Amino acid sequence: MMIVRDVQQLRAALASRRSAPGTGKEKKVGFVPTMGYLHEGHASLMRAAREQSDIVVLSIFVNPIQFGPNEDFESYPRDEERDAAIAEREGVDILFIPTVEVMYPQPTRTKIRVSGLTDRLCGVSRPGHFDGVTTVVAKLFNMVQPDYAFFGMKDAQQVAVLQQMVTDLNMNVEIVPCPIVREHDGLALSSRNVYLNEEEREQALVLSRSLREAREGVSQGEIATVGELRSFLETGIASSPLARIDYVEILTFPSLEPLAAEERFEDINGDIIAALAVFFGKTRLIDNMRLEKAEVLSHV
Repeated sequence: MMIVRDVQQLRAALASRRSAPGTGKEKKVGFVPTMGYLHEGHASLMRAAREQSDIVVLSIFVNPIQFGPNEDFESYPRDEERDAAIAEREGVDILFIPTVEVMYPQPTRTKIRVSGLTDRLCGVSRPGHFDGVTTVVAKLFNMVQPDYAFFGMKDAQQVAVLQQMVTDLNMNVEIVPCPIVREHDGLALSSRNVYLNEEEREQALVLSRSLREAREGVSQGEIATVGELRSFLETGIASSPLARIDYVEILTFPSLEPLAAEERFEDINGDIIAALAVFFGKTRLIDNMRLEKAEVLSHV
């Protein structure tokens, strides 16, 4: 594995690896952008990239422009040595670790904003967050020029936003959504889980449990409308004394259009996502479940 820290090094490393001598073809590049403090969720993205690509590039960059003024940019967990060991273990070919000065050598006057999709869910709670995400990801795509880019579905809104950006701007890269990876007890893996104390960690299991029970209710026909699903999730989460709900929303996916409370699942065209964000102490956790049309209709 090669570790590079500036754009010129990155492009040179990729140029030397892309060509397949004697074939006239270029090798496929799979890209996994991260903010580091890698866990099994990130490892699953690297493995997916390894399976689908000839060259795997991983970036580690804690992006300041996607953090709000009162968020955890300075305290966000970082461990470069540990991350590099995980990346090498998972077969990464090039590890790109730029500094803020490399990514933003001068004040950024150009930002990318995906309207509509960013006006709800985390976009309401974290104004400007997705502008920072789309801008840095577009910069990274320009630097790496990947064929595929791998993102976890834990942040389903981010996946939808980036798919829209790639489509609207005719970017020559395929966004590959990958399944949520969970701890053995169901908690969705996140670098921010380290912020939770023992009691908060235990109570945070209410998120995956509520989603799992809600899925069963929908598949059995016991939960039939958008309003019933939202109420079921809110009640379940509220059973945890430490839980403070930021949002519980039921939307179409990937268009993220709001749905009326009285709408019945069997009458909705396409897939649905139940997305939630909940605070435990100062730690904000997100989770979701995607309901495919066939699953919704299974009981009808």
